Amino acid sequence: MIHVAVYFCYIAVCLSLLMNIWRLYIGPNVVDRVMAADTLVINSIVLLILYGIQTKTTIYFESALLLAMFSFISTVAYCRFLMRGDIIE
Repeated sequence: MIHVAVYFCYIAVCLSLLMNIWRLYIGPNVVDRVMAADTLVINSIVLLILYGIQTKTTIYFESALLLAMFSFISTVAYCRFLMRGDIIE
């Protein structure tokens, strides 16, 4: 039964990735593109976790955690750059 749920989640996340790529491509301004890129990374983290559940290994959970930390830091840095024009004061 868990295999059916994992495959359903794969389909849902892949559809979400396609919608994020569409928003990244068509976004009317920079803020929408930044949010689409951040959501794209979150969906790729979900794909890593789903693959870890499917293969029953824990290394993918650790890599998903590292990707989440780098994604958060890069999103904050890019938003600071957009607001102030400089990352480090």
